[in-house]
Amino acid sequence: MNEFFSLLNATGMTLSLALYSLLVGLFLGILFAIFESLKYRGLRYLIHGWGILLRGLPEILIVFFIYFGSAELFMLLTDGFTINFYLFELPIKYHCNFLQISPFLCAVIALALLYSAYAAQIFRGALKAISFGQRESGEALGLSSFFIFIRLIMPQMWRHALPGLGNQWLILLKDTALVSLISVNDVMLQAKNIAIRTQEPFTWYFIAALIYLFITLISQYLIKCLEIYTTRFERN
Repeated sequence: MNEFFSLLNATGMTLSLALYSLLVGLFLGILFAIFESLKYRGLRYLIHGWGILLRGLPEILIVFFIYFGSAELFMLLTDGFTINFYLFELPIKYHCNFLQISPFLCAVIALALLYSAYAAQIFRGALKAISFGQRESGEALGLSSFFIFIRLIMPQMWRHALPGLGNQWLILLKDTALVSLISVNDVMLQAKNIAIRTQEPFTWYFIAALIYLFITLISQYLIKCLEIYTTRFERN
């Protein structure tokens, strides 16, 4: 019975990790999509290259880079280093001994970055699907660019982007299993520990699979309800 309670707690950890990553990833995805749609070529190339980098690397590498890279950065800042500007040298040293690496925070950052890289492309496509005439109509009415984006563009952007974002959410749920490798107490890590302790790996991994499947099915149902709600005007 204790094993089932442990898996239940780990399920809560998995859901928390996925939801936090979703919120941060959506925010970053919208920012990246807006920056990539601006007229500044240098900024567009920078954001586009950043997205290619995130989408081109395996997810587990991103998780490892964030987790172990932050530890290396804290060690470097604690030991200190010097930047040579030729005319003068700038020593940099910061005491980070009181800081601790949070596996959960590193996992949220890694998964949010991965989600944002794909969400940005979905948002960018959704923005292109909205006719430019609606922006011109808003300007003709004397509305500000911010008001046009918030009240006219963004509601339609969400409607176009929702199916793609829903698919990425399902992928994000499955990617949370990767963070067990950096000691986040999620479903996979708890199932592994229980399997080792009870010597019943098939049973507990099968239960973990059922948990993921249940969460995925509930998510698909909620996404379908959102799609029906956001397209109710088109059906009418």
